[in-house]
Amino acid sequence: MGAVIQRPTWRQRIGSWLQGMDGPLALAVALLAGAGLTIMYSSGYDHGTRFVDHARNMLLAGFILVLVAQMPPQKLMAIAVPLYTVGVALLIAVAVFGITKKGARRWINVGVVIQPSEILKIAMPLMLAWWFQKREGRLSRMDFAVALALLALPVGLIMKQPDLGTALLVLASGLAVIFFAGLKWRWIVPPVVLGLVAIVVLVIMEPSWCADGVDWKILHEYQRQRVCTLLDPARDPLGKGFHIIQGMIAIGSGGLLGKGFMQGTQTHLEFIPERTTDFIFAAYGEEFGLLGGLFLLAGYSLLIYRGLVIARQAPSLFTRLLAASLSMIFFTYAFVNMGMVSGILPVVGVPLPFISYGGTAMVTLGLGLGILMSIAKAKRLVQT
Repeated sequence: MGAVIQRPTWRQRIGSWLQGMDGPLALAVALLAGAGLTIMYSSGYDHGTRFVDHARNMLLAGFILVLVAQMPPQKLMAIAVPLYTVGVALLIAVAVFGITKKGARRWINVGVVIQPSEILKIAMPLMLAWWFQKREGRLSRMDFAVALALLALPVGLIMKQPDLGTALLVLASGLAVIFFAGLKWRWIVPPVVLGLVAIVVLVIMEPSWCADGVDWKILHEYQRQRVCTLLDPARDPLGKGFHIIQGMIAIGSGGLLGKGFMQGTQTHLEFIPERTTDFIFAAYGEEFGLLGGLFLLAGYSLLIYRGLVIARQAPSLFTRLLAASLSMIFFTYAFVNMGMVSGILPVVGVPLPFISYGGTAMVTLGLGLGILMSIAKAKRLVQT
């Protein structure tokens, strides 16, 4: 008589999936998601269905997170080259016959309209981590040169669209992999020093460099205007400087404790442009003040720190590089968004993770977190 096989119930299956989640990482995400839902309700209550859509996007990202967390790192490594290849091919297709909106060609219709540059936020660190894993133990200068070429191709295509914000995120994710793979400091220090010197010269020469009619050659006109607006927002307070000025006013008016939930005057009188997307941190700072901002910083710090701990304990070079790069992506997201809203960085299209409205970015974040969870789970399996 055959043995009776009892299939697990759906509750048991879901329980086994959730059991493999990394606790500190899940806690950080829960804290940030709660803050995101709270400020989205306030800043978007008269903005159609933004709050409901934001909650739906979070649920979708959570589902993707749990699903990807069940994938072993070996499967992630297997899709690295195909995903990168498809992503670059789509970027080339966008350059040839993409859809143009508001002067930028970033989308393509493949049955549904997609933004291929979003794929590279994950595909880039996957590809470079795969490359260095294959070259483990015999790395040379040529291997780093190949990695830089693999990074430069999609970054160049994305900047041509133009999309400086996404290009910056893809560049940061790739450079993080290259750095953690063992790039020598003597190759890092010179370009950093050169960049700092260029910034000092730019600040000193701002009146002449930002004069009308001056062409910077390497940047689009709108990018030049953003840099010049950062150096002196008051040069066009009702135009290009309006975003930065209103963001700083909102954050400053929040003080230590903030004006209170639903009490932000700059927010609800609609002085803050893009108050549910790129500039939602200004609305958050106005209503929850410095202490609220510190709460967000603590949440991001916990997420990034836990991601780096997962990277340090990862069982292979591929997973170490991938986890470290994804952790630095979250850092770049938060640092660039908070910096541009606070007036210390140029305005670029970078959302604040789990806080800003946006379905595509939320799905990308869920995918990245799912990969981190997968690596953490693989580490625990190796230890047992």
